[in-house]
Amino acid sequence: MTRLSKYTPRPKTGNGPRATTSAMIASLAPEGHPARPAPFGHALAELAHSRADIVGLTADLGNYTDLHVFAVAHPDRFYQMGMAEQVLMGAAAGLAREGFTPFATTYAVFASRRAYDFICMAIAEESLNVKIVCALPGLTTGYGPSHQATEDIAIFRGMPNLTIIDPCDATEIEQAVPAIADHPGPVYMRLLRGNVPVVLEEYGYRFELGKAKLLRDGADVLFVSSGFMTMRVLEAAKMLAADGIGAAVLHVSTIKPLDEAAILGEAGKPGRLVVVAENHSIVGGLGEAIAGLLLRAGVRPAAFRQIALPDEFLDAGALPTLHERYGLSSEAVARSVKGWL
Repeated sequence: MTRLSKYTPRPKTGNGPRATTSAMIASLAPEGHPARPAPFGHALAELAHSRADIVGLTADLGNYTDLHVFAVAHPDRFYQMGMAEQVLMGAAAGLAREGFTPFATTYAVFASRRAYDFICMAIAEESLNVKIVCALPGLTTGYGPSHQATEDIAIFRGMPNLTIIDPCDATEIEQAVPAIADHPGPVYMRLLRGNVPVVLEEYGYRFELGKAKLLRDGADVLFVSSGFMTMRVLEAAKMLAADGIGAAVLHVSTIKPLDEAAILGEAGKPGRLVVVAENHSIVGGLGEAIAGLLLRAGVRPAAFRQIALPDEFLDAGALPTLHERYGLSSEAVARSVKGWL
C-alpha cells in the first residue's frame, strides 16, 4: 500500500457527498492555544540518554510518528523497517527477547488492522516488553477510512496482557513515555503527533499508569473521558458553567486496565448524568467498558450517555468540520449535555 501524500476525494455510498476540502490538517487545539512539537519523540530521545536498552523502530513513518527526533539523537538505535508492519512487530518482539525495550511506531490503523496477529502471537502471548505507539487514532486525520483508526481500542481491548493508553495532550505524552518504558510487558499507546496541545498542566496533572484523575468537580454532570476528548469536555464544562450547570471531569487515560475504584466512586455519586466521551467508535471502546463495569458493580447513575464516533465509515475532510459533524467539538458536547439534562 502506498502511503497517502495528498488527498484524493472519492465518492461516498451513504447519504450526501463526501467532504472534499483540501484543508486536511488542523490543530486539535483552538487557535492561540499553547502546544509543544513532537512530545513523544523528544521524550523518548531524552529517556534513551539514560537507558541503553531503549530502541526505536518504525514502518516507513518516522517523520509522521515523531520518531525522527529519536532517530537524529540515537541513529545507532533506530531501525527503519519499511512498509511492512508485520515485520516491524516481529522485529520488535525479537529485540525484546534480547533484552531491549523497543518502541515500535506506525499508524494506528496499520497496527490494529494489519499487524494484529503478529502483535497477539509474537508479543502479547509471550508478554514481551514491546511498546507500540501509534499515530492517527480515531478521528485525528481527514484522510478517510483508510487512515482513521476508529475501532483500534475495540480491536485491542480483548487481547490479553496488553495495556492500552490514550493520552490527552503533550504533557501526558511526555510523562507517559518513561512510565510505559518502566512497565513490564506490552503496551499500546495512541499518539497525538506534531504540535500537540498543552492542557493538563493547568490542573497540576501527573500521569500514573492505571490511574484515572478527577480534574474538576461538579454536581450535575460527570464526564468520563480519554484522549483529546478530555480537552474537549474541559472546554464544554466551562461553557456549561456559564449556564449554571456544574460538570465534573474524570480523565481516564489508561483504558486497560481501568481504574475501577475511581470510576465507580465518581459514577456512584447520586443525581449526576454520566457522559463517557471518547475519540473512538461507540462500539467496543471506553464507553462500553465503563457501562459494563457499572452494570457488574450494580451502580446506577441518574442517566448514562455516550459521546463517541458512530458505527460507520467516516467522511474525509477538514478536522474541525468533521469534529462538529460527529459531535466531538466542545460546542457539540455542550449542546448534547444540555439536551440530555
